[in-house]
Amino acid sequence: MIATDKMKIYKEVYSPIQVNTYIVSGNDAECIIIDCGCYGKTEEERLERFLSDRGLNPVMLLNTHCHLDHIFGNKFMLERYGLRSWFHEGDRSNHSRSPQHALMFGMKMDDPPEPEGFLFDGQVISAAGLTFEVIAVPGHSPGGISFYAGKEAVVFTGDALFAGSIGRSDLPGGNHNQLVESIQNRLFTLPAATVVYPGHGPETTIGDEMAGNPFFS
Repeated sequence: MIATDKMKIYKEVYSPIQVNTYIVSGNDAECIIIDCGCYGKTEEERLERFLSDRGLNPVMLLNTHCHLDHIFGNKFMLERYGLRSWFHEGDRSNHSRSPQHALMFGMKMDDPPEPEGFLFDGQVISAAGLTFEVIAVPGHSPGGISFYAGKEAVVFTGDALFAGSIGRSDLPGGNHNQLVESIQNRLFTLPAATVVYPGHGPETTIGDEMAGNPFFS
């Protein structure tokens, strides 16, 4: 668990694809789930125990994008907690085609639930004692977005920016040049000390990636 003055961030890693699911709280009672990737009943029960043990009630489900590994748990979140997801409309195709994409990875999933609604660039989201700004970062996927909390100096980047790398662009709707431009123009303009919580792998900072990410050297 990582804590700032007003934010607690928990990371759980799910599925054979090893996706980072973030549980974020600003009031020790409610939480936002970002990219619920739990795959199958065992992982669903693990997430449920995790939340119960900490007395956290999920009140919002966010998706940075809708590749299968980031939405595996959306059906569970609806059935168990009554939550539908919020994501950018640009990823509606990835959302609807995720069961077909799962077969390509030798996996299975049901049709994901319809979303609660769609997010847009610049939108401000408030829930669980927290406030995030939506930042559009297309390129890994058409509707890729990041969630930025300026006061806490953290950003959840999905599969746009990783520690020492960037997202792949060979999946449907991907565009390498667009992704590089998105990172340079939308993420590298954030303060250098901003902590990056990516969709896979360890945390990093904006400053470290500007200085050492080989895709921008």
